[in-house]
Amino acid sequence: MIVLDIETTGTDPRLHSIVEVGAIDFDRPGNVFDARCRIWEGAEIDPKALEINGLTLKEIQDQAILTQIDLISGFMNWIENIEDKTIAGQNVDFDIDFLNESSARCGLNFRLGKRKVDQHSIVYAHLLKRNIKPQLKDGFSGLNSEFIMKYVGLPPEPKPHRAINGARYEAEALSRLIYGRVMFEEFAGYAIILNCTLISVTLCVLCVSVSLRVLSVSVVKKN
Repeated sequence: MIVLDIETTGTDPRLHSIVEVGAIDFDRPGNVFDARCRIWEGAEIDPKALEINGLTLKEIQDQAILTQIDLISGFMNWIENIEDKTIAGQNVDFDIDFLNESSARCGLNFRLGKRKVDQHSIVYAHLLKRNIKPQLKDGFSGLNSEFIMKYVGLPPEPKPHRAINGARYEAEALSRLIYGRVMFEEFAGYAIILNCTLISVTLCVLCVSVSLRVLSVSVVKKN
């Protein structure tokens, strides 16, 4: 599968533009796609999006870098020789929708498949399997990227958020969730703590506390 992350000028693929694409071949992590392009003419720009990715107006309008067509064509060529083209990542529908919409706008015959591997769903199922109730926000799953990275033992992703960094963190998290092993050497110093999350640690502390209290009461009664 291909772990994908993109940066854009906003949240609507019909109005906003891709500015970066980062992707990693999950089976061959050394096989990486990392490219930035200028926005398409007329694309809307949300200042909040630029705050997140740290790019400037000058950088995303630079006529010297790739066009949208160049970037997407390059991505098409890159994935051509990858056997399993299933897209994976966090909130990956966002990335898929942007690439599909951008490809159509550029007149390219390219469309990513609808089936994907969603990092959030894997973590949600992992928690349920361990009889841990996933945290909620307003009645819905609150398992965001920050929680997931902490859950698998990784530090927060550096800011500003860049596409290839996002792809690397997501690929590392998936490797830990699926195989229980480190993917990238840079993360070797961070222990895999799937069986020792903050939730489980809290439960362990509570269990020990209760046990000590019971033992204390028992000792007092005997004396």
